[in-house]
Amino acid sequence: MGTHIARLVRTPNPSLLLVLLSLLQLAFVSLGDTDIENLLTFKDSLSNPSSLRNWNASISPCNGDIANWIGVLCLKNKIWGLQLESMGLGGLVNIEILDAMPTLRIISLMNNNFEGKIPEIKKLGELKALYLSNNRFTGDIPDNAFEGMRSLKNLFLANNAFTGKIPSSLATLPRLLVLKMEGNQFVGRIPDFKQNVKVVNFANNELEGPIPASLSNMSASMFSGNKNLCGPPLEKCSLISPPPSPSVAPSASPQPPLIYKKTISALQIALIVISILLLLAIIATVIFVLSKRKQNPGLLNATDDDSSMLPPNSNDQEKKVSDSGGMMKRSDYGKLIFLKGEIDRFDLHDLLRASAEVLGSGNLGASYKAVIMNGEALVVKRYKQMNNVGREEFHEHMRRLGRLDHENLLPVEAYYYRKEEKLLVCNFMEDGSLASHLHGNHSVDKPSLDWRSRLKIIKGVGRGLTYLYNELPSLVVPHGHLKSSNVLLNDNFEPLLCDYALRPVINQEQAHMYMTAYRSPEHAINGRISRKTDVWCLGILILEILTGKIPENYLTSSYDSNTNLATWVNEIVKDKRTSKIFDVEMRGTKNSKGEMICLLKIGLSCCEDDPDARPELKEVVQEIEEMKDRDEHELSSTIGEVNAIMSSRNARDGAFSSFNR
Repeated sequence: MGTHIARLVRTPNPSLLLVLLSLLQLAFVSLGDTDIENLLTFKDSLSNPSSLRNWNASISPCNGDIANWIGVLCLKNKIWGLQLESMGLGGLVNIEILDAMPTLRIISLMNNNFEGKIPEIKKLGELKALYLSNNRFTGDIPDNAFEGMRSLKNLFLANNAFTGKIPSSLATLPRLLVLKMEGNQFVGRIPDFKQNVKVVNFANNELEGPIPASLSNMSASMFSGNKNLCGPPLEKCSLISPPPSPSVAPSASPQPPLIYKKTISALQIALIVISILLLLAIIATVIFVLSKRKQNPGLLNATDDDSSMLPPNSNDQEKKVSDSGGMMKRSDYGKLIFLKGEIDRFDLHDLLRASAEVLGSGNLGASYKAVIMNGEALVVKRYKQMNNVGREEFHEHMRRLGRLDHENLLPVEAYYYRKEEKLLVCNFMEDGSLASHLHGNHSVDKPSLDWRSRLKIIKGVGRGLTYLYNELPSLVVPHGHLKSSNVLLNDNFEPLLCDYALRPVINQEQAHMYMTAYRSPEHAINGRISRKTDVWCLGILILEILTGKIPENYLTSSYDSNTNLATWVNEIVKDKRTSKIFDVEMRGTKNSKGEMICLLKIGLSCCEDDPDARPELKEVVQEIEEMKDRDEHELSSTIGEVNAIMSSRNARDGAFSSFNR
């Protein structure tokens, strides 16, 4: 008997092994199925989930660190995060489902249409980052809403409709670094944050009382728009206790509330007096100058709050600093830094006292034309969306831009660094932007661009992009903000790209909301951009040049196939009205139909919704450079190619073109 048992141990039953292996396999499959089931349940709980079209049980969400599902972040074959930004999603956030996913550490639902009260976030105790900005959440947030979330580092709740007091549980989170709550309706006082919070933003709420000392070193702009807030970095508070009502005996009076008001110290009064005297001196100087020659308003008066361009303690003796390499010195802070070594042309004081006019105010900042004393015209671009960038990081990136040198790039001549805002200085282009030539009012004196000029411009844009791609290989999008208003023209109609390569220094939230790269279909679908995103922007620019139409897609905060210029061209081609595509104001087209159709074909190939289907930039530029005019036979062939492209676009699964947000 003992021998028989020993034999069984030494020689396992094959059937038993198969059963055990099957059970193990079932266990592993069930584990994977649980994640899939949870995500699909979460998808079903959303309104308008069409952007999550590839969420299905036939494929695993993760393959190692690579995500197979749109908006899923993977790490070691586990679901690490959900990045579902700008996808038109709505409804309520089903926190019970997310709670069933223990490896989840990051959730970003920014720029969607989620609504209702804030979900019970504290159930996700291991969460590291939560981004809910720019949705439709409403109501009070419970005081204990974030209790126990000891791993939470980043919390974005900006631009919703939250009300009530700021939950005190936020001040107990030991690892909290970034907190953005601006643009809501929070009331009451700000909790005292004892932890080492790096960035807070409480602007544009209804908060009151003194700002906690732990936050007094933050920028004043982080607390703006709260008329009853006081204390550093805002004005000093004074404490007023109102007297008891005479109709009530003092002994029976309830304790009156403490009212905090902004007060003016003796020092501030002295500064105000000095400022008034300086203002009178400035007015006298302006009157004298105006009597000599007519000028535009000064740069400091070009728009409201422009006095913040003036650095603290600036004076006439401030010297220019040439960037000859190396790390930025502390002595460089607050000075105009030149990138081309031309330190004798002008200084910050020259810019501040120059005659100036507002050229435009965009989402990323405002632009001014400044004419300095020697008559040179400059453009000063003022950015407020770079305040998360460190001084050394910003300085190093500017040095990279300063080394760029190409005939189709507008050089950055100098820059000024301040924590709250940055200035970039470039030469002024008298002929304006491509957008103004395409969409401005045309007349006999200022006719629309002819075909040869448009072709010359698009060739120059391609060369400038190629140079950026070669010189900045580490950037995901070497340009990132390519559009017709960022293509300037010189007096020979040579294009100069501007606002290029700024993605690394622009705040992430503003980049997602405003930069053209983030209006691409791939960002709407899977939350990512790539070097092919610049190719998509180039394709839209080509179609804009050919049609003379404004790309409406750029007027929205996310990709919408219904407003995509390529979609409109698609419809025209399907209706066999190809001749209706081209701008009726474009001159010089009589013998150039072949080239125009050829460029149309190139532009459409760049606008493929699937980035993998787009050509590489070098291929696009080579095709444009090699364009030749064609005879009627070749023209018919090319029109056939365009129709073939449109047919292939329509034949796909249609998922990319089903967005309507």
